[in-house]
Amino acid sequence: MSSCFDKAKAFYADLGVDVEAAFRRLDQIPVSLHCWQGDDVNGFENDGALDGGIAVTGNYPGRARNIGELRDDIQKVLSLLPGKKRLNLHAIYADTNGKKVERNELDATHFASWIDFAKAENIGLDFNPTFFSHPLASNGTLSSADPGIRQFWIEHAICCRRIGAEMGKQLGNTCVTNVWIPDGFKDTPYDRLAPRKRLEESLDAIFAENIDRKYNLDAVECKLFGIGAESCTIGSHEFYMGYAVSRNKLCCLDAGHFHPTEVISDKISSCLLFLDEILLHVSRGVRWDSDHVVCWDNELQQIASEIIRNNFDQRVHIGLDYFDASINRIAAWAIGARNMYKALLFALLEPAEMLKNAENSGDYAVRLGIFEELKSMPFAAVWNEYCARHNVPGGMDFLKAVKDYEINVTSKRN
Repeated sequence: MSSCFDKAKAFYADLGVDVEAAFRRLDQIPVSLHCWQGDDVNGFENDGALDGGIAVTGNYPGRARNIGELRDDIQKVLSLLPGKKRLNLHAIYADTNGKKVERNELDATHFASWIDFAKAENIGLDFNPTFFSHPLASNGTLSSADPGIRQFWIEHAICCRRIGAEMGKQLGNTCVTNVWIPDGFKDTPYDRLAPRKRLEESLDAIFAENIDRKYNLDAVECKLFGIGAESCTIGSHEFYMGYAVSRNKLCCLDAGHFHPTEVISDKISSCLLFLDEILLHVSRGVRWDSDHVVCWDNELQQIASEIIRNNFDQRVHIGLDYFDASINRIAAWAIGARNMYKALLFALLEPAEMLKNAENSGDYAVRLGIFEELKSMPFAAVWNEYCARHNVPGGMDFLKAVKDYEINVTSKRN
């Protein structure tokens, strides 16, 4: 242990914080890395343009062009992250050996190589049906007025639940399968109720099959608005919160899916009063759901602190969801993911008893003073030690590994 870490550990001990206990607890909190940062949400189904309210900005050289390159990139990012890890896949990342397979015909065999990859990396998998970038997604999916279109997407989601369950079963690690749809209206609709009733009926059909929660957990994801759905999003927060509570599903809170003045950190404790578990998609919206790379800002810290302070780490599933093609994709992936772990560790180093005592006694000045002084504590030394124990670069050293990978690998793809 470095002398810097020894001193930092002693500083925290004076506040009643056990750094080693914080390390042990963080080791048990997985963060699910999203596969779509590596190829701009392109997937391997076709080379069509994105739609469904999703946009990726930039054309930085080195995008993963196939499944092998994407897995190489994922391995590189995983090597830069300390702590427990998972990988989050979308249905469009199926490994079909170049064959055309419709989304409502997908099965676990099309993800067998991903399961093998996860076994080799000793990580769990999470999963998502893909309701965008498809000819049948141009005018609604699960809420469409066309029963044939609705049925196609119902069948797709049923396939995905079964795939998620097989992932969980083969890995011995429960998969979270999350449903998000882009359905909505660009301009003000006359009837908001009918499409929401159709969505409710579609979801009920999807979840009719009983799947062991040991292998798969179902989540539904809300949104305020999207491109092309500015005036009405069918799957609103109120809709999905009600659905999740009434059907015992996880509600997914995405940091970019609310009004710019709303934060998901404030919603976590409320949701968990009525739900057993929730899913988070940690992102960073700048004025809208722009999915910027996660920064270690106040909201990220509040998200992590809400999880830790309330002992929600066994009830909150943490997933990442951002994509930036304007900068080095490996760097973007690693920076955002490392920030999630940093925020969790920082929360674990809070002097809980001191803060509780100040708050319970009504001494809010002391509470504020402690919060502010924590910002100048020697956190960096603790973070670097945590990285070292996991054999990953600390501080800015990870940037050298990213640049070396760019020189030797990604720059040669174009």
